[in-house]
Amino acid sequence: MVSRQTKTTLAFVVLGTLLWLVSIALTDVQWIQWAVLIGVGILAPTVLNERTAQRG
Repeated sequence: MVSRQTKTTLAFVVLGTLLWLVSIALTDVQWIQWAVLIGVGILAPTVLNERTAQRG
């Protein structure tokens, strides 16, 4: 059985990767591309999972 946190993380990793590819097509500024990848793919699910863990 896959946990809810794993599913959330996987969804954000996929979303972050897709948005990163879109940002590559839209801008040549690398720090924006990396900010999208790290922010959406790593930081967002981590914060979300921590908040839901504190509630439960």
